[in-house]
Amino acid sequence: MAMDLFTPCILDGVTLKNRIVMAPMTRCRALEGNVPNPLAIQYYSQRASAGLIITEGSQVSPQGIGYIRTPGIHNPDQMRCWKRIVKEVHRQGGVMFIQLWHTGRVSHPDFHGGNLPVGPSALPVDGEVHTPLGKKPILIPRALELSEIPDIIEQFRNAAVCAKKAGFDGVEIHGANGYLLDQFLRDSANKRTDAYGGSLNSRMRLPLEVAGAVSEIWGPERVGYRISPHYTRYSMSDSRPEETFTQFASELSKIGIGYLHLVESRGGRLGFVPSESRIAPLVRKVFTNYLMVNGGYDAASGNDAIATNAADLVSFGEYFLANPDLPERFRRNAPLNRSDMATYYEGEERGYTDYPALEAGPV
Repeated sequence: MAMDLFTPCILDGVTLKNRIVMAPMTRCRALEGNVPNPLAIQYYSQRASAGLIITEGSQVSPQGIGYIRTPGIHNPDQMRCWKRIVKEVHRQGGVMFIQLWHTGRVSHPDFHGGNLPVGPSALPVDGEVHTPLGKKPILIPRALELSEIPDIIEQFRNAAVCAKKAGFDGVEIHGANGYLLDQFLRDSANKRTDAYGGSLNSRMRLPLEVAGAVSEIWGPERVGYRISPHYTRYSMSDSRPEETFTQFASELSKIGIGYLHLVESRGGRLGFVPSESRIAPLVRKVFTNYLMVNGGYDAASGNDAIATNAADLVSFGEYFLANPDLPERFRRNAPLNRSDMATYYEGEERGYTDYPALEAGPV
């Protein structure tokens, strides 16, 4: 029998009722102290029909902050708030991973008491960030000292421990979108000459050590890792992306992580990656556990990806943002709510918990 988005699967003993994943989406509604907003209880539990929910990126430490009103997962107050959210998602029958995030150089001194953000190398970065004092250009970061690298790994390890205490089902490591681990991996951002830069093996070292440390806490199959080979914001690129990401995927496979989350756009706001440039088919050959894809999929293309064995899971961002009951809409082939971009990063309940679900009964 052919598989599709509604075929259940098992992730290290946890049954995902379908292969429709809620992608991690920053919503900028956290409260003082970077604790999740109580509204997030409703926001996430409304979407518990997903096979898997991946939370918005959550900082692994104060050093990891780069955006206003984003949650963390590194102290008791944050754990307590997340625990209430996870409990309600579980009560609604959902499965929930938290995304562990360190923004690295994509930040500003306004978040760090006037100190520069950190990165692999002291290089200029194109772009702006929203700080507590308004929108400001990203400054040249301070290059991390070799002696500071173990603390970065410990930040991720501690966040993984906090996530377990909060009751999550697993974690996803954010290694995409030009943030710290992506900065170390790609050669446009990493010009180090020590053990964490230069050759691909050296550039992979920190991301792999983080994946290993987090896997020690959770067991590797409860760990996911997100990559975005084609992402070019924040001065990001790589001179040999096929080699970089296939070799990296192969090394993650050796660790045994549960899934690799690959962002590779098929259209929409993220543009389009032509077939001859796609990394997914290369990664599929070397990564032996679940491959999750993201980037402009709908019900038809998502079903096709599963049916043709191009992927095992498909994550949806904007569709899930605007359609809390997205799996049911896909099942019924029902119309989809349109998302309101003006409320993506502000609005409290507006554009957050007020998107309507389908009426009961057939459509």
